[in-house]
Amino acid sequence: MASAELPNQIETVVIGGGQAGLSVGYHLAQRSVPFVILDAHDRVGDIWRERWDSLHLFTPARFDGLSGMPFPAPPFSFPAKNEMADYLERYAAHFGLPVCTGTKVTRLARIGELFSVTTTRGTVVARQVVVAMSSYQVPRLPDVARQLDPSIVQLHSLEYKSPAQLRDGPLLVVGAGNSGAEIAKENARGRQVWLSGRDTGHLPFKVDGPVGRRMMRVILRGFFHRVATIDTPIGRKLRPKVLAHGGPLIRVKPRELAALGVARVPRLSNVTGGMPVLEDGTRLEVGNVIWCTGFEPGFSWIALPIFDATGAPRHTAGISVEPGLYFVGLHFLYAFSSTMIHGVGRDAARIARAVAAQTGALVPPAVLTVPSGGSGASPTALH
Repeated sequence: MASAELPNQIETVVIGGGQAGLSVGYHLAQRSVPFVILDAHDRVGDIWRERWDSLHLFTPARFDGLSGMPFPAPPFSFPAKNEMADYLERYAAHFGLPVCTGTKVTRLARIGELFSVTTTRGTVVARQVVVAMSSYQVPRLPDVARQLDPSIVQLHSLEYKSPAQLRDGPLLVVGAGNSGAEIAKENARGRQVWLSGRDTGHLPFKVDGPVGRRMMRVILRGFFHRVATIDTPIGRKLRPKVLAHGGPLIRVKPRELAALGVARVPRLSNVTGGMPVLEDGTRLEVGNVIWCTGFEPGFSWIALPIFDATGAPRHTAGISVEPGLYFVGLHFLYAFSSTMIHGVGRDAARIARAVAAQTGALVPPAVLTVPSGGSGASPTALH
């Protein structure tokens, strides 16, 4: 679909054109709220196309559709990343969502009662802003990465595409969550693979088996979606643990990894002689390291006093402490399911209702002045 035209002014700006942003756009459109979606990628769905080649979603297709449009695949199949990308592109086109692609937001600030959204294509003035981006924006690497021998191939999971990128020799995968387990499994044929990191636990059944087909609805729609929320004691207790350590392995089982020869080892501690050393003192001679060590939120472009001491935005279920600002897509925003495809729609609907309730409520000054260095919006009144 063609990129939408970037407006000078609009009621609501949605930042991010992945599943979170498109979900917000769908629900805003249902409420007739004027909006535009800004996305840094050249094409809707590219956030999925850029991941590693063999990536499949960790949840069955039955749970992978956004509001108003089921995912077009057998319900208990696991869509490939490009299938998900194409689905998002079709979704945006089907509902006529105004997505400005190739439009990276570089600064979000205030102009009196309104927001100034500076992008690589100009500046947009808006009453309300929804930051619809996941917590996975900027790759996080430990300090020891810089101490490894320069001959070692190092890739973050965001950079990893396929085993062809690796040199001969053993592989250490650091980070034992879903991404780390999948990447370790893919590389286990033909080389020694060590998987380092905390055991995150795993589902005790095959998600594509008879038991799994019955249980996935209970877990995804029941526990992850309705029980593990910020409104329940168990959800409030679970939330900090999930934010710190991630969730359980969904598809890969430890016994599968062991059968393939993947060795589970303790966490990485330091580096000696350019080689990684584990917490138990074991020194590994490796040719490759893939860092599945998570991401930073990447919100340095938000020039607003909304962050806590850890750098996380302060909000309640996506409603920011800054009036008129909202978040969708963050990990455990409201529930464990908030970053899952089936969970983001509920968060998007709730935030769209909040936006619609405030539409027109803010009274703008008669004339707005774009901050020095901004472009694309001349001084104007926003009616």
